[in-house]
Amino acid sequence: MRLIRGFSDRQPFSKGCVLTIGNFDGVHLGHRAVIQTLAERAKELNLSTTIMLFEPQPLEYFLADNAPSRLMRLREKILALNELPIDNIVIVRFNRMLANFEPEEFIQNILVSKLNVKHLVIGDDFHFGKARRGNFNLLKEQGELLGFSVEKSTSYLLSDLRVSSTLIRDVLNEDNLTEARRLLGQDYSICGRVAQGDKLGRTLGFPTANIKMLRRNTPIRGVFAVTMTGIDNREFQGVANVGIRPTIEGNHKVILETHLFNFDQDIYGRYVSVQFKQKLRHEMRFNSLEQLQAQIRLDVIAAKDFFNIRTC
Repeated sequence: MRLIRGFSDRQPFSKGCVLTIGNFDGVHLGHRAVIQTLAERAKELNLSTTIMLFEPQPLEYFLADNAPSRLMRLREKILALNELPIDNIVIVRFNRMLANFEPEEFIQNILVSKLNVKHLVIGDDFHFGKARRGNFNLLKEQGELLGFSVEKSTSYLLSDLRVSSTLIRDVLNEDNLTEARRLLGQDYSICGRVAQGDKLGRTLGFPTANIKMLRRNTPIRGVFAVTMTGIDNREFQGVANVGIRPTIEGNHKVILETHLFNFDQDIYGRYVSVQFKQKLRHEMRFNSLEQLQAQIRLDVIAAKDFFNIRTC
C-alpha cells in the first residue's frame, strides 16, 4: 500500500483510480463494506483502489477540543486499512482553504485534476465543500460532464442498526464492549508505543507498560481486563487503566497503563496493541498510595477471574 501525503504537481494516477473519501474512524464493518465495493469496481475497471483521508478530521478542525473522540489515531487507521484491499491512501491536510472550497471547485481541482478519478464510491450520508453543499446528486451531474462515474453505497445494517463511528462511540461511552465488538468486527483496541513512565507501578508491585494516548479525548475511561499483542507473536493477558491518574498526576493528560500477568520483558519502544475485553470499574481517586495499591490488587483478581486464571 502506498501513502501519499498531500498533492504535488505530478498526478499520481496517470491511468486514473477508483476512489472513496471519508474519515474511516474505527475501520468498522460499514467501512469494510464500502472498501469491498471499492475493490470490486477497481477490479472491473482495472484501476487502483484509493482512499482519501483528511487530517485533522473535519469536525476536529471546526470544533477543536469539543470534537467527538476518535476511535483511532491516524497510524492505527493506516495499519488497519493496510490489511484490506487498498492500493493507495491519500492524506490531505484539512485547513481553512479546503473548508472554503466550493463543491464544484473541490471536484474539478482535487478529484479530477489531482487524482484523475474514474469511479467514485461514497457513503449514503456523504456531504462535502463549503456549507456541506456538495452531495451525491451534484457528484453525478459533475461526473457526467467531467468523465467519472459515481456510486452511493447503502448503509451497513446489523440487527436494524446503522453501523457508524458515532454509534460505536456511543456504545463505548456506555461501557458496552460486547456491542462495540459486534459493530467493529473485532475488539476495540488502542495502539501505541510503550514509553518510559515514572515507574510508580513497579514501586507498588504492579509494573505497567505505559502508552501516551496523543489524542484530545478517548471514548473509554476506567479499568479493564485486556490483552496485549505486538510482542513475540503472542497474546498477553492483563489489566489496564485508561485515564488521567487522579491520585498521582492531578492533570488531564490521558494515558493507557497496562499491567501484564507473569511478564517481565523490557518492551520500551515497542509498538503494541491493547484489546479491551471487559470493563471492571471506573477510574477513582484514592487518598493514599496504599489505598491505590489495595485496589490494584482487587483489579488484578477481577481481571484474572474474567480470564479464568487460577490464583493461589
